Amino acid sequence: MKRIIEARKLFNITKDSNLTELKSIYRNLMKEWHPDKFVNDEERKEEAALRSKEIIEAYHFLISISPETHLNNKEEYQETIANSGIDDFQYKGQSLKVTFQNGSVYEYFGVQKNMYNKLINSSTITRFARRHIFETHVYRKVTNQTSSI
Repeated sequence: MKRIIEARKLFNITKDSNLTELKSIYRNLMKEWHPDKFVNDEERKEEAALRSKEIIEAYHFLISISPETHLNNKEEYQETIANSGIDDFQYKGQSLKVTFQNGSVYEYFGVQKNMYNKLINSSTITRFARRHIFETHVYRKVTNQTSSI
């Protein structure tokens, strides 16, 4: 959740902001902080390079958790959570990264420690996650892992 809050704060948006607003703010921030803008000032150019990298990462992150992105990928997500079991998962600081048997990897935010404990103590981990995590937490698709056998 901290990452979400920090990214929204950087863009000065709320959770209700849409992708059009986000894109506009992103463009304005990049105009302001693009390293090429500071040709004759090396110190400011370095600062701008770091700041622009931060802006780009936050932008891509906010797009990945946006309701509009989720809506566009809803069919694929529903297929994954309904028909693919959990292959592996990792928990760190209220973030649960789940690798599904179909190779998809999703990250869920705001998963409380007690919820994680219930998950790992569940006799049917996938079923528990379907009921208590997959549809109730902010998530993003991290990647599609492909097997190279």
